[in-house]
Amino acid sequence: MADTPDAPQQPQLYLITPPSFDLEVFPDLLARVLDAQDVACVRLALASKDEDNIARAADALREVTHARDVALVIERHVLMVERLGLDGVHLTDGARSVRKVRKDLGPDAIVGAFCGIQRHEGMTAGEAGADYVSFGPVGETPLGDGSRADLEIFEWWSEIIEVPVVAEGALTEDLIRTLAPITDFIALGDEIWSAADPVAELARLGRAMQI
Repeated sequence: MADTPDAPQQPQLYLITPPSFDLEVFPDLLARVLDAQDVACVRLALASKDEDNIARAADALREVTHARDVALVIERHVLMVERLGLDGVHLTDGARSVRKVRKDLGPDAIVGAFCGIQRHEGMTAGEAGADYVSFGPVGETPLGDGSRADLEIFEWWSEIIEVPVVAEGALTEDLIRTLAPITDFIALGDEIWSAADPVAELARLGRAMQI
């Protein structure tokens, strides 16, 4: 039976790098992961504040992602986007800087905004020009203050708002299965990189996305 216009679409995969990684190892691992699954976007999310370290990592991952037509965005470092030839930036301060960053980077760059569990912040980010809004953590995690993005946020967003929405943070197979009909992107990071075989783990979690 053909899909109706209102039928939910299967979400796309969005990968988040570890906060630190070995440049001799991780780019090859990322290449194997991207060759095994269709991924829409990769976020370089290094904890390092060393400009040279970030630039070398970005250069290495850009070669891997762009060779496979996968977008590469960098977390927070707006000024490095154009200099390093990246596709955009993932902002972590909600809607606060979206409008300025959109103006600075122009209409073609990807500008994403992490809005935690704040629905109104997400709406403001979308109105300010964000290409996507991210909510999380969705699952239980000992990190942060224990707040979680309720599934109701994604249900409401998918019905009302046209700006694509990303679910991230402590995702499990069951959560992914529940989120699949009500989110545009499933963002996975430590969920796969901490596994003994990230390629196999991504395949397992990817199957839960199928609607």
